[in-house]
Amino acid sequence: MTFDELKDKALSLPYAPGVYIMRDKTDKVIYVGKAKKLKNRVSQYFQDTASHTPKTRIMVSKIDHFDVIVAASEFEALVLECSLIKRYLPKYNILLKDDKGYPYLRLNMKEAYPKITLVSKLGDDGANYYGPYGSRGVTHDVMEALRQTLRLPDCNKQFPRDIGKDRPCLNYHMGQCDGWCQPNRGYAEYRSRMEQAKRLLSGDYKAVAEDIRQQMLTAAEKLEFELAASLRDRLNAVENLGQKQLVTAGSLADTDVIGYAETEAKACFAVLHFSGGNLLDKDYEVIPVPEDKEAAVSSLLKQYYLSRGLAPKIVLLPFEIEDSELFGQLLEQQFGRKTRLKVPQRGDNVRLVELAVKNAFEEAQRVTSKEEKISGTLILLGKMLAIDPPKRIESFDISNISGTDIVASMVVFQDGKPRKSDYKRFKVEGLQDQDDYASMRQVVKRRFSHYLAGDKGFAEAPDLLLIDGGIAHANTAVMALEELGLRLNVFGMVKDDRHRTRALVTPEGEEIGIDGNQTVFSLIGNIQEETHRFAITYHRQLRSKRLRYSELDSIPGIGPKRKQELLKTFNSLTAIGQATLPELERLLPKDAALAVYEHFRKKEE
Repeated sequence: MTFDELKDKALSLPYAPGVYIMRDKTDKVIYVGKAKKLKNRVSQYFQDTASHTPKTRIMVSKIDHFDVIVAASEFEALVLECSLIKRYLPKYNILLKDDKGYPYLRLNMKEAYPKITLVSKLGDDGANYYGPYGSRGVTHDVMEALRQTLRLPDCNKQFPRDIGKDRPCLNYHMGQCDGWCQPNRGYAEYRSRMEQAKRLLSGDYKAVAEDIRQQMLTAAEKLEFELAASLRDRLNAVENLGQKQLVTAGSLADTDVIGYAETEAKACFAVLHFSGGNLLDKDYEVIPVPEDKEAAVSSLLKQYYLSRGLAPKIVLLPFEIEDSELFGQLLEQQFGRKTRLKVPQRGDNVRLVELAVKNAFEEAQRVTSKEEKISGTLILLGKMLAIDPPKRIESFDISNISGTDIVASMVVFQDGKPRKSDYKRFKVEGLQDQDDYASMRQVVKRRFSHYLAGDKGFAEAPDLLLIDGGIAHANTAVMALEELGLRLNVFGMVKDDRHRTRALVTPEGEEIGIDGNQTVFSLIGNIQEETHRFAITYHRQLRSKRLRYSELDSIPGIGPKRKQELLKTFNSLTAIGQATLPELERLLPKDAALAVYEHFRKKEE
């Protein structure tokens, strides 16, 4: 379909809730979305595309046709959206990287000799499932801890078929298994151990420990000291297991806290699991920085809980998300218990969200490379200034003292890094008094005259031109460019009371504050400091050279050649002034040496 045909179709849609499915030329689903009113939402894609974000513009350019499914309610549309995203995994939806589910432990007490096994998903077979766990490694660690604590078998033998067939294995001799494959081990005791395992997996450590303690005391009263010692060891193991809190957060957490944070190039969605006020575990997902963080968190939240197969009583959010009330209803429908989603405003819950956000930021920061940080900063700077991300930035500054030795510096940052080979220095010509505006106008005009002439070292034009100063300085640069027939992105650098650039200003007077974003503030600050440093260094060099040469020029008999010899020998004017007459006579004729010697002595007087 053509763009106009897509637009016409969108305008013909009903004002009803539903789901829209965008497809490319190959009929592949590239985006799934939900709408309260299909006509309003879908038609937005085919209106003024210039107002779209870059990602949306690309997505719209790939749409060949689309389908819609009208739903009976917003809730039904939400359920359908979640289902279709999970089915098609569309390219332009925010997706969890791993949506294969989470590992569980399975225990079927209906079996004669039940075993604890690791499975990838819940089954409808009457068995008990515990989890989900964060990874297969964690799940295996929990299973191994239970096995060693209760001395359960870890072999492939089938009970009761293999009882008495072989000698006990190495685990038995190492005290890690009680030899359930031997005829002298009772069936009732095996079932008792598995009941304890079931209770431990449910988090009932204290009850299991108390049960074992009573068995130990009974054995001691009967003078069965070997059994009592064995029960004592098992009691210690259970208490240690309880202290480690190996039960998964997913099955016992009463509160999940969502954190979200962004760096220059990465974003992180984090979930902290709490039970009884104790932090049990953390899950997180790192993604590229999305265009709409609320929509991204909403999408990840749905995928996260629907793929896990359970949800806690309370989910604390860092900010409001769309359809949070409807999503709470969906979780209740799916898992049979009510889940409250809320944004805390005060108290301990606010601090929990802050902790989750901090965790999210640390994870995003950890995986963001230096190059990605720079690239992300330039993209953000471009968005703030409403221009394309600036690859080449040039910055100008004027330096003078009381109108003498007026100079200007031009520094270049390429891809966020200083390119010193392109730095330029200008000596302002024809101005006797201090006039920053006239100086800036002259320097900008000279720099871009070289550009128009194609002169070596000036052939590249900047994507962004920064002028040290405010509106007037920026306008001065614009006027110089207009005289040459050029239009560039020009901004003035406005400083705070600590001489740091707090904002950029357009020639029209619009200020764009940058001190609220640390990465952009730091980049512009580095550019400003480098520009000032380069200008002041050049000014000092010229001033020092002027003072040095004018001082010797006033002495009779000292010409250019003798000045060079004096400076080469003594290195500075101070050393020449401190030299003795014999030292000067070794280098100069007596009359010239005497003139130099007396010149500096008169200065001292």
